[in-house]
Amino acid sequence: MQIKKVAVLGAGIMGAGIAQVLALGGFKVILRDLQMALVRDGLHTIDHNLNKMLDKGLIEERQKNDALSLIHGATDLAELRDVDLVIEAVVENMAVKKQIFAELDHLCPKHTILATNTSSLSITEIASATRRPEKILGMHFFNPVTAMQLVEIVKGLDTDQTSVELAGEFIKKIGKHPVLVQKESPGFIVNRIMASCINEAIFIYGEGLAQKEDIDTAMKLGAGMAFGPLEVADFIGLDVLYALLLVFYEEFRDPKYRPHYLLSTMIRAGYWGQKSGRGFYKYHHE
Repeated sequence: MQIKKVAVLGAGIMGAGIAQVLALGGFKVILRDLQMALVRDGLHTIDHNLNKMLDKGLIEERQKNDALSLIHGATDLAELRDVDLVIEAVVENMAVKKQIFAELDHLCPKHTILATNTSSLSITEIASATRRPEKILGMHFFNPVTAMQLVEIVKGLDTDQTSVELAGEFIKKIGKHPVLVQKESPGFIVNRIMASCINEAIFIYGEGLAQKEDIDTAMKLGAGMAFGPLEVADFIGLDVLYALLLVFYEEFRDPKYRPHYLLSTMIRAGYWGQKSGRGFYKYHHE
């Protein structure tokens, strides 16, 4: 089987970014969301990002126009009936994802691979809502999608090797680098390591061992990180980080994933990081 036509579910930051890199890779893309206003917002984001790439000389005008011509916005799930691959990038909620995958299973051809961009939820549980668990896998892109080269390909309990190989070949065709997670585990590779690192930095700060600036500087200069762990926490969103740590704690029952109480206290205060204007650092929104 050859992947030619792809659908992306969810036109938010991740969905729009995924649709953009697929179109730049020459694939026909259906960008689907629940409301056309959300789809238009996603298309506007793509247009804006392509213009920025154009200004930086990363692409030519022809490439921008070709990419935009390959993206079709939609709200009707029935438009996905002839796609070869679906990449789901909707809200991180298991019930929502299982409902969507059950609908896709009835709608899409038998050969269609159904992938989820989840960063923490069980691929196997999502697959249980379908009659094709062998064709369900994780395809975890990183934000910002246009800049980050890594994509984690994650096997569920029943994912077959053919689906994994097709997914890996597809990721290479769009100019990204796939790594295979042999069996599912919350957080996969990057988020499991990074969440633990960030949580430890929060414990160090919460215990008063060092100021936040010194913690971040130490990790940048001493461990080669481009951004300090507390800076990364603000970028991710403290509420998102907290939810991720709770998933790890619930799944592994290991105290090393216990969030520091400072994190939950900050969230209650509305300090969610960059998106709220304040996290470990303060931000000015234009």
